[in-house]
Amino acid sequence: MNIIKVWAAYFSATGTTKKVVEGMARVLAERLGAEYEAFDFTLPALRKEAVTFHADDLVVFGTPVYAGRVPNVLLKYLETIEGNAAAAVPVVLYGNRDYDDGLIELRDILEKRNLHTIAAAAFIGEHSFSDILAKDRPDEADMLEVYDFAGKVAEKAKGITDLGGMRPVPVKGIPDPYRGYYQPRDRNGNPVDIRKVKPLTNENCNNCMICADVCPMGSISHDQVSELTGICIKCGACIKKCPLHAKYYEAEAFLYHQHELEEEYTRRAEPAWFL
Repeated sequence: MNIIKVWAAYFSATGTTKKVVEGMARVLAERLGAEYEAFDFTLPALRKEAVTFHADDLVVFGTPVYAGRVPNVLLKYLETIEGNAAAAVPVVLYGNRDYDDGLIELRDILEKRNLHTIAAAAFIGEHSFSDILAKDRPDEADMLEVYDFAGKVAEKAKGITDLGGMRPVPVKGIPDPYRGYYQPRDRNGNPVDIRKVKPLTNENCNNCMICADVCPMGSISHDQVSELTGICIKCGACIKKCPLHAKYYEAEAFLYHQHELEEEYTRRAEPAWFL
């Protein structure tokens, strides 16, 4: 393969996916002697136009995993990608529970958009609901894995002579139809529904507008940041990026699920590579 440009393309509300994807893409660009460019489609304005790749591109394409799947709010946008037979490395970030069918779903989306997947990986990032679960990940050890994986992908890319004749990279997961979205349950086995839960604003708020600026759905009003004008996907951006800790959740169902995750998934999940 003759790679001219390596892309870091990602949706990253709290920065964990960005850190991994950019780190990986920069190493790949260096090892392949290629140009580097980042495409961050986290904010709504950046998802208004389709992105186009080219046959001599290698795209490291990352999204977080929400409830074990690619965030459903991204699906329509991802259908607009023009792959043009570029090579791709799908990457997902998950909050220490599991990535379920998120990686295989992202791989299949990219393949359908005419991107040829040559490798894939799942990494761990601090959970969007918590500052305890996978705290501060991806950490130094994770990033060393990112760089090691990138080096192996670069070597594989150098040896590919017929990209179009390759099968999609095999990854863990159940192919379409995928498993349903992860459904939290209470101690009696009843479903816990947090879809309509929205963050609240406390007296610490000084109306700095950071939360409105970083909301990937554009749902926080710039006129009154305590008001939500659209859906909340529980990405954690407004909470984790507020310097005054003015945003929070108090819904009982949400807090139950948060604490359940924090108590059950204390082990250190490790990255998974597929080459």
